[in-house]
Amino acid sequence: MKKVIKKEIKKVDFALGKENYRLLLIGVIIIIIGFILMTGGAVNDPNKFNPEVFSFRRITLAPIVVLFGFIFEIWAIMKKPKDDEE
Repeated sequence: MKKVIKKEIKKVDFALGKENYRLLLIGVIIIIIGFILMTGGAVNDPNKFNPEVFSFRRITLAPIVVLFGFIFEIWAIMKKPKDDEE
């Protein structure tokens, strides 16, 4: 008598779908772009003032881009994968 051993191969399900991970990567890139927009305006001499520190790009645009990136990340996590929608 031979015993038949059945091995069940279980499919590993990730918490998020493939599309979600792509969207998360896009969100990280948006956040990095926002932080890059904040850089610059430094002066080597501490006795000099560079008014470029208070430019529109650093004070307004960059924080909005970073905030949008974080909101995009939340949306990417919460988005239901297409495989589960059926």
